[in-house]
Amino acid sequence: MPSQTLAQKLLAAASGRAAVAVGEIVTCRVDLAMFHDSSGPRRLKPMLESLGTGIWDRDKVVLVMDHYVPEADDESRKIVRIARDWAAEQALPHVYDSVGICHVVVPEHGHIRPGMLCVGGDSHSPTGGAFGAYMFGVGSTEMLGVVASGEIWIQVPQTLMMQWDGALAPGVTAKDMMLHMIGRFGMNGGRYQAVEFCGDAVRALSMQERMTLSNMSAEIGSQVGLVAPDDTTAAYLAQAGVDEPIDVARWQSDADAQAERYRFDAGTLAPHVAAPHSPANSRPIAEYEATPMQVAYIGACTGAKLEDLRAAASVLRGRRIAPGMSLMVAPASLRDQRQADSEGVMAALVDAGATLLPNSCGACSGYGGSIPEGANVIASTARNFQGRMGARTAQVYLASPYTVAAAAVAGHLIDPREMLQ
Repeated sequence: MPSQTLAQKLLAAASGRAAVAVGEIVTCRVDLAMFHDSSGPRRLKPMLESLGTGIWDRDKVVLVMDHYVPEADDESRKIVRIARDWAAEQALPHVYDSVGICHVVVPEHGHIRPGMLCVGGDSHSPTGGAFGAYMFGVGSTEMLGVVASGEIWIQVPQTLMMQWDGALAPGVTAKDMMLHMIGRFGMNGGRYQAVEFCGDAVRALSMQERMTLSNMSAEIGSQVGLVAPDDTTAAYLAQAGVDEPIDVARWQSDADAQAERYRFDAGTLAPHVAAPHSPANSRPIAEYEATPMQVAYIGACTGAKLEDLRAAASVLRGRRIAPGMSLMVAPASLRDQRQADSEGVMAALVDAGATLLPNSCGACSGYGGSIPEGANVIASTARNFQGRMGARTAQVYLASPYTVAAAAVAGHLIDPREMLQ
């Protein structure tokens, strides 16, 4: 049998074949379909009704209310009501309402496991690739086909192997790794192929940090962002309630599989910041002047998980945010917020002057929070496109939670490692 990358092995399994070749189009069985209040029922319900068909397997559907909650206006109330009513009407067994962002909530409940093929009604669905699953985002029409049939066709992608050697320095994170790669390759550098993250520095990452890598593979333009599973994966899933054995050995790229290979030295990586209005405008923080900031936002699926909150607290503990600075914190899930609260992390953030926001997509998608027009904003989100956070004249900079917290204290861009010494 020919050597196969992890992406090829996953698609071969999903299509019932022993092996697949790059460029082939294969029809795959879907193991999980995830959508949220914005992408799901309000679009799927009328289309399913017009087709006169139902859901192929309710147990393989997960619905998360995270974009328009808490409802702040009539339009939001309408969208969320449609989702809730449809979930009740369909008797969906996996519904998560107002408890966090889909890309965090779905994995923390053990829904994504190595070897699965999953689709999500959101562009950051590649997050699932951190678990050795082939997961990618689809639009409403493709999701309709999946929900009705349980299948989807995929062209087998080439793999771009991103190997990170060495070890990250304290205060440097997966977010910095991604901003460095996006800055180097651009937002179309992945060419809608498969990116696999590997090497000692990737293996040393926690699952939540790996999720940040896979999530932001969308920003490099790939279809999926994969990390091969290992003992760290199995331990996370066991804690999430998964009691089935995890076949770690099966879901690894063959050493001689054909792939484009790139190598990076994690030990020399510095904190990165992406300037407005693209994640590709990324460079080391030392190349920036002390640019003043008025708003700091710790939120989103890439910047407000438990470990992100801990990172921010390590900078903010015993300090106060700068005069005139607004710091908003929207924990990515209720579960992570509760754990952070039990550790004193949330108290450290609030004591420093943070305003606590609900567990939702919030200001990342321009909903919730308050981003003033014309403000300089530093955010732990994945994107800084003009107007994405609501205010079209805001200048949004992207960074890790360490860097966001440090800027909140200093009132300007600063290397967070100066506050960790």
